[in-house]
Amino acid sequence: MSDLVPTERIGAVLLVTLNRPEVRNALNPELIDDLSATLREADADPSVRAIVLTGAGTVFCSGMDLKAFAKGGGGFDGLVWFFREGIATPVVAALNGSALAGGFELALACDLVVAAEDAKLGIAEVRRGLFAAGGGTTLADRVPLAVALEMGLTGDLVTASEARRFGLVNRAVPAGEVREAALALAGRIAENGPLGVAMTKKLMRERRWAEPDEVTSVFKSADAAEGARAFAERRSPVWTGK
Repeated sequence: MSDLVPTERIGAVLLVTLNRPEVRNALNPELIDDLSATLREADADPSVRAIVLTGAGTVFCSGMDLKAFAKGGGGFDGLVWFFREGIATPVVAALNGSALAGGFELALACDLVVAAEDAKLGIAEVRRGLFAAGGGTTLADRVPLAVALEMGLTGDLVTASEARRFGLVNRAVPAGEVREAALALAGRIAENGPLGVAMTKKLMRERRWAEPDEVTSVFKSADAAEGARAFAERRSPVWTGK
């Protein structure tokens, strides 16, 4: 376990925490690499059926560590694969506080977002002479173009409650309720058949219908048979992921 990215198992849910509260969980190369490794390891573990990603302290993530960036060198691209490709396991972002710049893009790369009502969100990179290279420039795929351009070109922030109106946040709750609300949402996901969940996420992310072989891989699975049996027998299904 990494000190920068400690984890906790809660049933079939893995709670992952960004742990640099002294710098508002800013993303330096070490934190990026540890988070990358943690996400890959969790995705490879069939017993992990959902992930909750949160931050230590009062801020989710303030984005790239600009002090580390100013010193030169690389190492800031270790999460590009996650921003671009994601993982099969559903990820719920639990924004215990503000998510700025790369921190907001990290939240956008997750599948669902639960946020503190007063958390500030936005892509503020232009204020530092940069741009949102971690996926923030695709924001217009998710909100009206005028909204995306205003956020991207001004660097202005919105509250989680405002972001919920745009569809960027699934739940906006009081700050003290974020962790439990995110775990409850992840738990709802983890109760379902893992093959069906993974295929649903894949097809929705790719915005397409399933191919015949994809339908067969799920509908002819042992889990599909178990789901039907459990329904008929009025009991909870026991999933195997096969």
